[in-house]
Amino acid sequence: MSAARTVATPLRTTLPAAAAPPDRWYVLGILTVVYALNIADRFSISTLIEPIRAELHLSDAGIAFLTGGALAVFYVTVGIPVAALADRANRRNILAVSLAAWSAMTALCGLAQNLMQLMLARFGVGIGEAGGTPPSTSILADKFPPARRPMALTAAERGGWRAAFLVLGIPGVVMALIVWLTVREPRRGQLDGDATPAARSTFPDTLRFIAAQRSAVHLLVGGSVATFWSWGLMWWTPAFLQRSHHLSVGQAGQLLGPMHLIAGTASTLLAGWLMAQRAAADPRYVTRLLGWATALTTVPSLLLYWVVSERAAVLLLWVFVPAVYFYIGPILGLLQNVVPAQMRATTCAILLFLANVANLLLAPQLIGWLSDWFASAFGAGTESLRWALLLLAPTGFWAAWHLWTSGRTIREDAARAS
Repeated sequence: MSAARTVATPLRTTLPAAAAPPDRWYVLGILTVVYALNIADRFSISTLIEPIRAELHLSDAGIAFLTGGALAVFYVTVGIPVAALADRANRRNILAVSLAAWSAMTALCGLAQNLMQLMLARFGVGIGEAGGTPPSTSILADKFPPARRPMALTAAERGGWRAAFLVLGIPGVVMALIVWLTVREPRRGQLDGDATPAARSTFPDTLRFIAAQRSAVHLLVGGSVATFWSWGLMWWTPAFLQRSHHLSVGQAGQLLGPMHLIAGTASTLLAGWLMAQRAAADPRYVTRLLGWATALTTVPSLLLYWVVSERAAVLLLWVFVPAVYFYIGPILGLLQNVVPAQMRATTCAILLFLANVANLLLAPQLIGWLSDWFASAFGAGTESLRWALLLLAPTGFWAAWHLWTSGRTIREDAARAS
């Protein structure tokens, strides 16, 4: 514990529920929009894989690096230093600057005329997005008390592929101004019931503390494998629909868009409602729910890449797409409770580092490489992508085991963190 914080006296006070900041729901709404822009700017390019690949004459492995790897190279390396800064400096300012940066770079993707320009713009998106989620989750942890954090952190073809980036990037610059002007920086750790300010922690301090928290380790690994499974599959799903079910770029987008908007939103709201129930005050309930939900939705993720019927695949997608949104908020909320206040942004960045290495570097590149291999070595043709996706889908069971297992020590670990 000495690595976590220095306490001058044993005196501890618990803030009443009424002491929660009055602007917490406004901040939650604003940061939910910011997070939605973060996800959209990062993953919207997956719908555009086929036209970009065709125009720039790339292999599956090549387009995988351009769309995923180019962003992840800086996203995962810049994320931890930015989060360490967010654990010490003004989080609102870091978030606003980062949002403006990644939104501007997303718009520049739409102006790219060649491979190098597009790659440099994706590098810029990655650098900007590294400063998005860590300060946001740390701010929300100081707006909502511990029992409410999993709930709060749950809430968030005609024009060609270039136009899509411009449409996504420009609103983000406006949102950056709104964040800067209307969101106030909260006092760090104000709802944790600790009467004394915590000492600042170094990155090695945070790593040592996390290593001693078994639940935190399982949540980090489980969350990373879950993103490898779910978003790794979703990254290539538009291209799969275009190749195996002969949809156009526009048709694939029109099919998946409502799924993400309607089913994804419904899943997020359902997770938020479940996290607000009395049973969710026990973190073991949350971990069991996450484990079961991930394991059960792994089954349709396997079947949808197996079936040859377009109608069956679409039906299975309506089950699978909500799953990719269900676990994100609860995992972030649980992690905020098993580390001290001065370690939260860095811990979030560690999760994002591992998760984005998994779903932006490893999963897209692995699937692209396997697809190329199946096509050349086995003559699989357009079905090569199907077989690559089928090999990735069972990893959801691995993620489910870690999420379930995190519940064994999570209450003790939360008490130690506070």
